[in-house]
Amino acid sequence: MKKILFYRRGALGDTLLTFPLFEVMKKRNHYIVAIGNTDYLKIAKELHWVDEIYSDLYPDIVNKAYDLKIIFSRKEGFNPFPSERIWIVDYYFNLLHLKKIFSSVLPLKGSLKSPLKDRVVLHPGSGSFKKIPDFSLFERIEKYLISQGFKTIYLIGEADSWIKDFTNNYWECLDPLLVAKALKSAKCFIGLDSGISHLASYLGIKSFLFYGPTDPVVWKPIGKNYKIISLNLNCSPCFPKVCKEKRCLDVKLLFNKFLETFSN
Repeated sequence: MKKILFYRRGALGDTLLTFPLFEVMKKRNHYIVAIGNTDYLKIAKELHWVDEIYSDLYPDIVNKAYDLKIIFSRKEGFNPFPSERIWIVDYYFNLLHLKKIFSSVLPLKGSLKSPLKDRVVLHPGSGSFKKIPDFSLFERIEKYLISQGFKTIYLIGEADSWIKDFTNNYWECLDPLLVAKALKSAKCFIGLDSGISHLASYLGIKSFLFYGPTDPVVWKPIGKNYKIISLNLNCSPCFPKVCKEKRCLDVKLLFNKFLETFSN
């Protein structure tokens, strides 16, 4: 059994995109010490894909004996971002010379009493407001869904408290593992390029995801049951240097494209 130290800090989406590495290494019976955001890494520990989790490169952890140290950082180890337009998961596997054989759906058990059960979950939030269109896009979507007989609910995570100013129809949870278990029984998910969207797609939920200034080639989620909705403008992707106009997040155009995609 090899003992592996793995370091990659980042938001929820960034962390989830490293999970296939954990799964593949664990299949080789490696002992994995993962360092990053422990709230997110708890999901991997729940799946028994990692053995220990820590929030930082503490000396007493790093200085232990390891057969291999995998560090993604701008300061040392591997660059956490590819220099070309390649899916980040492919980038990781190419760097580490691993065979890309992993689950497209997280084998996580859902919650029996989920407040999201059989509902279309709306998540208009993201870690950066540069990715967020006007809230009226989701208001239009919700109105359409209700007219079609769907039950809807907004999901509020750690960066989404502002959503409460627009609706009373929400469920708030700040624990990513609990969110994952609750999402498992949702009927459908609609969101942006966000960590919660990556989680929904990875859980196998039918998902519709709006990408504006960010690059879906590099930052697409894991899964087989999602559809990316983008206006595919010539000026996209541009994140993080997003223009004030944000034409890629035009509400009317995105809503029309959603209707077309959702009905197919």
